[in-house]
Amino acid sequence: MRRNVMGALALIAVLLTIALSLSVGCSSEESVIFHIQVIPEHLNGEAIAGQHCVFLVTIIDEGDGRGSEKAVSISATANGSVVVVNPQAIVQGQVAEVTVIPGQASVGKTIEVTIHADRGQVIDEKVITFDVLEGEDDREPYATELRDKFVTWLTTNRPELGITNETEWSGTMVSPQWLVVSHYLFFSEDWEMHVSWHIMVPPYDWSRIDLRHRFNESTPSYAFEISSVDAESEPYAIVVPESVWR
Repeated sequence: MRRNVMGALALIAVLLTIALSLSVGCSSEESVIFHIQVIPEHLNGEAIAGQHCVFLVTIIDEGDGRGSEKAVSISATANGSVVVVNPQAIVQGQVAEVTVIPGQASVGKTIEVTIHADRGQVIDEKVITFDVLEGEDDREPYATELRDKFVTWLTTNRPELGITNETEWSGTMVSPQWLVVSHYLFFSEDWEMHVSWHIMVPPYDWSRIDLRHRFNESTPSYAFEISSVDAESEPYAIVVPESVWR
């Protein structure tokens, strides 16, 4: 009888040790200190109502550099705006997109975006602000025309990118107050394409694109230029920008 009791107590002790070990492991994983990086910290100027202001969020784990396997939850709020977060949880090496769309009532006001991240008891936040101007998107038709010129060339010359004439895109105006060089962003399922063009007469009427692979890149990885749109020059590769355009 005494031997059975001792055996039972020993089994209980083993089970408690295992449970404690699992609990400590989980707690340790959830308590790994991290910081979020938001790109950009400032827009290149102001925005207009209806513009999709896309901020990129990455995380950096402290410690031995291996990072935690437990994801960090990402959420965001912004006054007078619709906010979409995709994806809503990331690990180190992944990129979340926080899209802020100011409403018409925000014209003339400052938008304050609060980006919140948490993993267990560890929390980090960043606050970004930008102003909303009166204006409308009058660049989409020409930006789309330029985009399609590059897409047609990429389909044939860079098939490994998977961009074809059948690729579907959604677009948004950016940097509305910039005049000599105009900017537009397009998003497909896999790619962000930044289109820019120089509003000048030939041969200075260049157009450029840079491409960022969504959700695992926070900077562009390819860039191409048409030296003169009017002359129907063929695109060619150029030096990739060090940061995304916003």
